[in-house]
Amino acid sequence: MLNNIGLFLTKRAFLNPEREAYVDGNLGLRLSFAQLNARCNRLASALLAAGIQKEDRVGLLLMNSAEFVEAFFALGKIGAVAVPLNWRLVPDELEFILKDSGCSRLIFSEEFVEPVTELHSRGDKTDIWQWLQVVANTPCAEFADNYVEFRDSGADSEPEPGADEDAMMFIMYTSGTTGLPKGVVHTHKSVLWGCLTISATIYYQEGERYLSALPMFHVGSLTPLITNIYQGATSIVMRNFDPLRSWELIESEKITSGLMVPAMLNFMLQVPDYQRFDHSALRWCMAGAAPVPTALIRSYLDLGIEIHQVYGLTETCGPSCVITSENALNKIGSTGKAFFHTDIQVVDDGGQVCKPGESGEVWVRAEHNMREYWNRPDATAETIVDGWLRTGDVAVMDEEGFVYIQDRIKDMIISGGEKVYPAEVENALQGHPKVLEAAVIGMESAKWGESPLAIIVKNDDSLTEEEILEYCRGKLARFKQPVKAVFVDTIPRNPSGKILKRVLRVEYDQPAPV
Repeated sequence: MLNNIGLFLTKRAFLNPEREAYVDGNLGLRLSFAQLNARCNRLASALLAAGIQKEDRVGLLLMNSAEFVEAFFALGKIGAVAVPLNWRLVPDELEFILKDSGCSRLIFSEEFVEPVTELHSRGDKTDIWQWLQVVANTPCAEFADNYVEFRDSGADSEPEPGADEDAMMFIMYTSGTTGLPKGVVHTHKSVLWGCLTISATIYYQEGERYLSALPMFHVGSLTPLITNIYQGATSIVMRNFDPLRSWELIESEKITSGLMVPAMLNFMLQVPDYQRFDHSALRWCMAGAAPVPTALIRSYLDLGIEIHQVYGLTETCGPSCVITSENALNKIGSTGKAFFHTDIQVVDDGGQVCKPGESGEVWVRAEHNMREYWNRPDATAETIVDGWLRTGDVAVMDEEGFVYIQDRIKDMIISGGEKVYPAEVENALQGHPKVLEAAVIGMESAKWGESPLAIIVKNDDSLTEEEILEYCRGKLARFKQPVKAVFVDTIPRNPSGKILKRVLRVEYDQPAPV
């Protein structure tokens, strides 16, 4: 049981009980490792008393919060499985994930009472039978139990560890090219190795104070938070990103490191007179989810802040490649080399390793790769080949091992750091009775990096652009919704019937509306 991820917090609380573990950058809550571990133990004890079993799945529909962290580690300690939920999703999308994963319990915060009430009203459309609501100033929904009261009914003592390293730790859903999200299964062992490869590659110093601004339902936020506990670093967490508040926290909390997406870093430079904030403690910030423009790297380097571009996937528990500032400018456009405990190769269509400079698919081999896609043996077999994980991304590798991502095989759109798969949006559009065919591509966006564009063949001449956009508002999370729709007579396809996205990208090479 020594490699149980929940015991990371137990051990750190034993080694550094008084050290600050968690700071809520919005509410001001401060917890030492001992305090955070005690809250975690109380929840674990309460769940055991309520009859939770090993590998029971528990949904977490929570803003970034201490409750998210304590729930995640409590579930790990007792061998249950966390299912972090993207709170930007609409009830239809959440319903699918909860049902597919088989979640029996849902922990949610008061911000999400409306969609959760809608889910509850659907009865057996989900398998949820216990609803735990985190509340501050409002009463609980009538069908829910008060989370804090439930948690504090448990004992502070350590529960008996309920999972070994091969057991599931969490299932994180990522959209798929089929239009339905796939559950990425990570075990205690794969999460452990994710932390180890980050720790061996990224320099942590004593007294590290890490700014966490990405949502915890993202592996790009969750894995670093786990690594911080492993390293004994302090996590300063924003409930949601705000560029001005980021600078304020960098100054007041003496932030030393962090991770953001390029759009966040760009928004921070738009804050009036941002140079007035003392950022002298901030050494580096990782930037992921999309390529980092060279101008952005230079702007932060002028401030004395290193930007480390990172490449990874939910399927790899986060880490795959990273570049440090010393190479960011002389290797412009590269996402760097493989992490320490990680192997990367670029493979051609015939399964052969490409020569330096040749394009191919990125394959990753590591102990931190996912175990499987939940209940999807077909997709798992397509993705994991002889121990290598096929990423679906096209890249070249130079003679020194630096990787340059060129394109996304799956036509993925990245909007404000969020992954948008066109097939999912296309499936939604096809549900409109006036739509005959639909294709979705990304448009360059000055604000979000990319935004979806819907290309429609009408089934009814009365169909308008506004009607399409309004239809999507009720079907898709906001970041997935098309910002523009255009109408065509036909959508170009290859002989096998696949949409020629490259042709559409050339034809509709235009910026998104502001």
